[in-house]
Amino acid sequence: MIMDLWKFNIRHLRALVAIARSGSLSRAARTVNLTQPAVTQGIAKLERQLELVLFDRQPAGMVMTEVCQMLIGRVETVLSLIGNKRVTASQMRSLVALARSGGYTRAAILTGLAEASLHRAVSDLSLALGERLVERRGRNVGLTERGQVIARGFRLAYAEFASALAELDELKGRKTGRIAIGAMPLCRARLLPSAVATFHIRYPQIKIVIFEGSHSELIGPLRDGELDMMIGALRDPATGNELEQLPLFEDRPVIIGRKGHALSGKNVDARSLADFPWIISAPGTPLRDHWEGMFTEVGLAVPHVPIECGSVMTIRQLLLTGDFLTMLSPDQIALELETGWLVKICDPPGLVSRTIGITTRSGWTPTPRQKSFLDLLGSLGSS
Repeated sequence: MIMDLWKFNIRHLRALVAIARSGSLSRAARTVNLTQPAVTQGIAKLERQLELVLFDRQPAGMVMTEVCQMLIGRVETVLSLIGNKRVTASQMRSLVALARSGGYTRAAILTGLAEASLHRAVSDLSLALGERLVERRGRNVGLTERGQVIARGFRLAYAEFASALAELDELKGRKTGRIAIGAMPLCRARLLPSAVATFHIRYPQIKIVIFEGSHSELIGPLRDGELDMMIGALRDPATGNELEQLPLFEDRPVIIGRKGHALSGKNVDARSLADFPWIISAPGTPLRDHWEGMFTEVGLAVPHVPIECGSVMTIRQLLLTGDFLTMLSPDQIALELETGWLVKICDPPGLVSRTIGITTRSGWTPTPRQKSFLDLLGSLGSS
């Protein structure tokens, strides 16, 4: 179904909920401040857009069909995320485009709308909400803090409605849908490729979009609803109450160097490891915390780090140029270890492990196919 929230009349969605909860067109019309004929026409249009019947018209009132019963919960969530009853879909679309692009000119290019239309929609939204949403920053414009909060709610509403449409498509026998995944470095080695390959065989019509990045780069898009899930090293504690973490397995990184490294084949302790240059991820990452603990737990100063890097490809090439050391999961450099280009120097002193898992938004309800992918990740992670 090539359709999104911007194509729908938000008041019609509110009328849908009002009818579902009251069972009456007249009571629903009073609730949403529309005439009864307008509500009737609005529901008829919704049914045409969705290509499904939402209510059985009976003498005693309006009775939800099975389709409507499945849809209604997500629509209520959408309306809750939108908030104000006076907000329109065009206003939502304009604010989200402005938030993504950082300027009206770029927002116009993104949406295909005229700049004047975008200005008017955002200004009308600001008046409807009684909130200052946009502020000038030099020659550009940006959202105020309140504007950013409202735009995030709109993006989450969009994502929730996309899930509703995907579920309706599945009900019609159309195996469509989309799963947006934020992939942190470790999961790209074996877990995610295995899961995606298996899932694609089972559900070839489902589109999978993978965004690579660090935790700090992916956490914002996850919170905004642009990602459905994020896979990689979990944070302890989770970054914010609005996130949930599901552990999959424990990863035990090892100390890695090039073939012929000065420490290769020797008995190694933390003191000898401190004598060599290191390539390690930036402060604040779980791996960096574990690496620093290797030294501090035995009373040694943390060595100087000449190169901070989280890219496995870059680290691999740098290791081959000299006596650098790093700490990585063997899965991340399996090919290099098999060919002998790189070697395991030793296990880290002490118990070093990090929990790999899935991070989602609290309260997020996956579609059946998203749930299938989560279950597949769980089974692969435990195997």
